[in-house]
Amino acid sequence: MITTNQQINTILESDTKTLKARLLGILAKQSYIEGKIILASGKESNYYIDGKLTSLDAEGGTLVSVLFLRMLNENINAVGGIAVGACPLASGVSQISFLLGKKIDAFYVRKEPKKHGTSKWIEGPVKKGLNVAILEDVVTTGGSSLKAIERVVEFGCNVKQVLAIVDRNEGGREAFQKTGIKYDYLFDIKDVMERSKK
Repeated sequence: MITTNQQINTILESDTKTLKARLLGILAKQSYIEGKIILASGKESNYYIDGKLTSLDAEGGTLVSVLFLRMLNENINAVGGIAVGACPLASGVSQISFLLGKKIDAFYVRKEPKKHGTSKWIEGPVKKGLNVAILEDVVTTGGSSLKAIERVVEFGCNVKQVLAIVDRNEGGREAFQKTGIKYDYLFDIKDVMERSKK
């Protein structure tokens, strides 16, 4: 039987290529769905990536967290994005960072302000002046991340980076280029489609 420490060490000591291969298998099996569907961007698509089926999976979420942590710029203090998709991503990265002796806090941006109490747009221990990264499960046009960026900048943080699990090749990359914010992703949609056929 594998002990907890052995399991943690196996994942943390594995090279990025190995972890990505394991994650791609989970994504293709659990998150890739074929059939007509309307996306958050309003576009109709013949397929859908339900990122939460991977980010909320025990192994999938751990792999995403470790890989995102490896992709983060050294100067990032906190990670977050639009609720609810970014919630497990930000929490996972934050918790793994702590286990590795770093302190990267998590936050999320509400789709509308809280209707009671503090009426906040942003939840989490973030302060003005921090360097943050926006996390996404799937990027299509980049609209959700751009909304998160707008709120986070209004709050007073510096958005330095955007990371996604999957890029659908439908304009998100170009949208981020216009902002000047560094953007990277783990998989192109073609990677997921090809893996789903195996």
